[in-house]
Amino acid sequence: MSERLGRSAGLIGMATFTSRVLGLVRDQATAYYFGTTWRADAFVVATRIPTLLRDLFAEGAMSAAFVPTLTRTLAKDGKDAAWRLGSQVINGLLIVTGVLVVLGIVFADPLTSSYAAKFAKFPGKLELTIELTRINMPFLMLIALAAACMGMLNALRRFLIPAAAPATYNVVFIVATIALVPLFRSMGVQDVTALSIGMLGGGLAQFLIQIPALRREGYRHRWILDLKDPVLHEVLVLMGPGTLGVAAAQINLFVNTWLATDVDGAATALRYAFQLIYLPIGIFGVSVATAAIPELARQAAAGALADMTKTVSWGIRLMLVLSIPAIVGLIVLAGPIVELIFQHGAFNATSTWMTAGALALYAPGILGYSLVKIVSPSFYSLREARTPVIVSVATIVLNLVLNLWLNSIYGFKGLALGTAIAANANAGLLLYLLSKKLGGGDFPRILVTFAKTCVAAAVMGVAAYYAEVWLHGIFEQPALLHRLIRVGGAIGIALAVLAASAHLLRLEEFSTALARVLRRKPR
Repeated sequence: MSERLGRSAGLIGMATFTSRVLGLVRDQATAYYFGTTWRADAFVVATRIPTLLRDLFAEGAMSAAFVPTLTRTLAKDGKDAAWRLGSQVINGLLIVTGVLVVLGIVFADPLTSSYAAKFAKFPGKLELTIELTRINMPFLMLIALAAACMGMLNALRRFLIPAAAPATYNVVFIVATIALVPLFRSMGVQDVTALSIGMLGGGLAQFLIQIPALRREGYRHRWILDLKDPVLHEVLVLMGPGTLGVAAAQINLFVNTWLATDVDGAATALRYAFQLIYLPIGIFGVSVATAAIPELARQAAAGALADMTKTVSWGIRLMLVLSIPAIVGLIVLAGPIVELIFQHGAFNATSTWMTAGALALYAPGILGYSLVKIVSPSFYSLREARTPVIVSVATIVLNLVLNLWLNSIYGFKGLALGTAIAANANAGLLLYLLSKKLGGGDFPRILVTFAKTCVAAAVMGVAAYYAEVWLHGIFEQPALLHRLIRVGGAIGIALAVLAASAHLLRLEEFSTALARVLRRKPR
């Protein structure tokens, strides 16, 4: 089981890594043209509503309710029954998201005004945000359809195409930004609308690229929607609370953006920082969880709770050895990394300072965000939706209290810290309750891995800090090449120290993760 999970996670990780790198290029292009200016803020806030709804109806609902149910249907009744369920889910999503898109467009003014009322003190900022919100709303429908296709392919253990699909979104967005921003500026058209065009085009591409793979598996869409279908009813029952159950992270981001609207550029800085922490989350957390969720659904259907415990434990331990070093690295090298990636064009030293501060405080949340991607869907595999809902509601309340308090002390950077604390609290509580549900959580082994990883990561962090200081003394120019040498050299030295520390500590999971990267089996 662990070998298959490792292979699948490695495959997904490579595809996701490509997508995340392209995502950084996308953000670099956006930062080059807009930096942390008020127009960038307007676009970021205008994406919050459709993105929030996307994550609730797409990523949340699909992973938590659709994939386990579809996996059980495949195992029990075969592909024809699974395709019928898939068609009905897509048709239902078309109706629900279609209604939400229309409502979002019609009520964009009051929605945005209530959410970003502080933008009114900056001339033209609120009006632009409302306009962009209307343009961005159809993205919800496109990405929900893409997520449904991803769910069907993942249930079939076809991981590569759905994992690579987000890369097409980034490619389209990058091309639209580079091609249309200068063109719109020369024509006197609002240049930031180029980003909205890229967003919509990318969402469409992410959906369409998965259609051929589904057709090769035999999928043919049917225009049916039987609300009395017991299998569809099971998805809907889980999807309602399931949507809220995995929504804490996105609602917290929504709250953060609302609180950040008082400071010009803060919403954009928080977004860039969060995108950077989502690189390791996407590569490690999502890849391991995507490979594990169908396995957990099969084990749950068979009543094999002991096997589920082993799968969850393996996934968590693999996430620990990958996520904790990433956290330490991003905290220690936050400033140099942001400077290397973003400080070009309109993105200046002040933008770097704002983004790096948020990044260092967001980073600890990588662990919580990664763990919840495997722990939360485990409850839905067991057809237990109530627990994640209660925990998520409690987490949202905790995050709101923390952010209101920390924002008053540290400004917008306190929002990042509050979010990180809430994310870890969410994951920790869910993990504890899941262990109760499974009759054991393999905690002794997990704690040993956690302790060893923390020691290895701490040694790595010291090495990274002093390596960057040393290299900065040699390559001190602000030129891109010197920045790249400083950051790349520090990361290289840090990884070597991490590998040596893991070897001395006999950190088995690190050896397995490294073996997956190097495409060979561990000893």
